[in-house]
Amino acid sequence: MAWALADPLRAVLAVIAIITVLTGAVQVPFGGPILQLLGAEPTPETRQLFGTVGMFMVVVGGLLLHTLLNAVPSPEVVLWSGVQKTGAFGAVGIGVLNGVFSPLALLVAFFDLATAVLLFIYWRRISSEPVSTGLATGNTP
Repeated sequence: MAWALADPLRAVLAVIAIITVLTGAVQVPFGGPILQLLGAEPTPETRQLFGTVGMFMVVVGGLLLHTLLNAVPSPEVVLWSGVQKTGAFGAVGIGVLNGVFSPLALLVAFFDLATAVLLFIYWRRISSEPVSTGLATGNTP
């Protein structure tokens, strides 16, 4: 856990990844009440779709957490997690504009946008660091 103190941004992103996994896991069985809270009609179709989105949140959040817990996080995983969070911001925002969700859902959207910004900042930082391939160089025995 020394890395969390040494790299607060990485620690914050790990906490967000855990939140993503947990909220996605809750969406699967409890999509109906959450949809009502967000102002959407909990039909069988919307509950199914919401549960499917929750499953993908578990997968992407888990993948992000996994890479952040590695000694050297994967820049590609961080990048694509940022893309996913940007897409989630757009999708929820469009849902609010189209009246699918209440304005309360904008809290979720802006949390995703803030997370995307943090992920892109972190991605730029780890992408510019020299990467050790572990391959020997030269002709040393």
